[in-house]
Amino acid sequence: MHKETWDKIYIKNLEVFGKHGVLPEENRLGQKFQINAVLYTHTREAGLKDDLIKTIHYGQVSHFMSSFMMEHTFQLIETAAEQMARAVLLQFPAMEKIKLEVLKPWAPIGLPLESVSVEIERGWHQAFVAIGSNLGEREDYIKMGLEGLRKCEDCQVEKVSEIIATKPYGMTGQPDFLNGMIQLKTLLTPWELLELLHQIEQRAGRERLVHWGPRTLDLDIIFYDDWVVDSEELQIPHPDMQNREFVLKPLAELAPFLRHPLRNKTVGQMLEEL
Repeated sequence: MHKETWDKIYIKNLEVFGKHGVLPEENRLGQKFQINAVLYTHTREAGLKDDLIKTIHYGQVSHFMSSFMMEHTFQLIETAAEQMARAVLLQFPAMEKIKLEVLKPWAPIGLPLESVSVEIERGWHQAFVAIGSNLGEREDYIKMGLEGLRKCEDCQVEKVSEIIATKPYGMTGQPDFLNGMIQLKTLLTPWELLELLHQIEQRAGRERLVHWGPRTLDLDIIFYDDWVVDSEELQIPHPDMQNREFVLKPLAELAPFLRHPLRNKTVGQMLEEL
């Protein structure tokens, strides 16, 4: 099985100025910080064509990070790193991931100290989200769900399947559903994405009264990269997806060769077996 790999562009020991720190004088006077960054992207096309447009301009990224550190003030370098990583990923679409280290030389702790630093790794993830409705104006609720995701800056709706009419599953004595699948790029963790989906459902008047019961809007995470999550509040891949034609059919429209990380079968194979 092919595992996608990225090329890397390194920015080392970039010196910037910022007013970040817990002490008031740090926010007022500021100091020098250092930044190390690894930019994950695909450079092959740029390398073959010798074309700057096909890669990430590391000079622009360096100036962007320098400006970001000067224009914002945070108490924690953890916050500076987190917010800057997000801003860089949103600003430079060719960047799939960034490893970012923010160093604070001579941090005022009352002891001899060369520097303290925080290193994080953040990037885009691919998620597939099932969408459904069987109460009220179903088409409007589906549109509301899509619009809620499109309004989130940390999410990019890449593809939407055909919306199909399906019979209810589990609890059959209820109206027919409209169901579809959304292919999503997101900076959110699975738990943050779940919280966003719940907020969008609530805005659509969703009430969780009966398991498998009727609902104005239903948004479920089916896949998140090739992650396996098994917790009380969240299971990925969706534990019952292989038994649900209304999930597999629209998913197969978008990604028939996507492979289930536990069952080792493609979406197309699971649909055919169902």
